[in-house]
Amino acid sequence: MRQRETYTGSCHCGAVQFQIASDFPELTTCDCSICSRKNALMVKVHESEFRLLAGEQSLSEYQFHTRTAKHYFCKVCGIYPFHRKRVTPDFYGINVFCLENFDPAGIPVRATVGKGML
Repeated sequence: MRQRETYTGSCHCGAVQFQIASDFPELTTCDCSICSRKNALMVKVHESEFRLLAGEQSLSEYQFHTRTAKHYFCKVCGIYPFHRKRVTPDFYGINVFCLENFDPAGIPVRATVGKGML
């Protein structure tokens, strides 16, 4: 396991900026209809380890199916930086490709099955 580290992240245009802390025990992919289309690699962080630094007004929220998970996108550039998780709504799924100076090499990746969630 890696040491707990703090990273900043942003959407492509920089309107949405955030900070997370994690030891990155694993990264996940998901096969649900939205995750497979956005092709994100995610890390799960508790809401206490997430801080929105800027851009709340630039976020657009998208919900579907049970309308429990909240997927956020930048209204300006369209990038998905994070979402509130459905099964564990006190956690965020963070798109690690939005983190500055983050290298996912060597971190185990777990494929989650979201397609079959009811």
